[in-house]
Amino acid sequence: MPHICRMRLASYNIRKAVGLDRRRNPRRVLEVINRLEADVVVLQEADKRLGARPAALPAAMIEQDSAFRPAPLAANRVSLGFHGNSILVRQGLAIGKVHRIKLPGLEPRGAVSAEIDGRLCVVGVHLGLMRRHRLAQIDALLHHLRDTSLPVAILGDFNEWSPHRGLDALSRHFSVVAPGLSFHAARPVAALDRVALSPGLRLVDAGVEQGPLASIASDHLPIWADVQLPA
Repeated sequence: MPHICRMRLASYNIRKAVGLDRRRNPRRVLEVINRLEADVVVLQEADKRLGARPAALPAAMIEQDSAFRPAPLAANRVSLGFHGNSILVRQGLAIGKVHRIKLPGLEPRGAVSAEIDGRLCVVGVHLGLMRRHRLAQIDALLHHLRDTSLPVAILGDFNEWSPHRGLDALSRHFSVVAPGLSFHAARPVAALDRVALSPGLRLVDAGVEQGPLASIASDHLPIWADVQLPA
């Protein structure tokens, strides 16, 4: 019998750690992340937008006040990730190859990936606001992943408001799941945050974190997915 492993994956657009009270509070964001009890968390808008894009959620705070460590994705010494995308990995899980993936579009966009424990490739995305740009970005992402030998889980802010359209190219290769309404945090009306699983991965459970702290810490609610994968 093959060994089966279950991982909890999560995704959270932290809006540069600025909450609905207009306060930048990274410690509050980190508390929400800790409550997810995830093994891997992909973040969007984890870096500030201007200048050298310093981290909105400092790496030192993550390592001191959580069980996570950031995957080494930043291209400089002050950012947490690439185009605001970052991946946090629970201590004890090995981080293998990582990639910064450039995505096309009018506005600067990118994606990130990290191999976890040699068993799963986790990809974090924050797709564009316009559908035609999202379609081109999905094509670029699929092209980048074409030679990946590990099972792949893509998580992030897909920015797609329609529950039925816009992700057809991705759905031909992945099982795309919207765990629930995640935006706007004050009154969720859209499932912008999603999970896409390659064949061989089984979704066990999924949901949206709707606690009182998550409802104010960002304009998005975090999503999570329990995924079962073969050895």
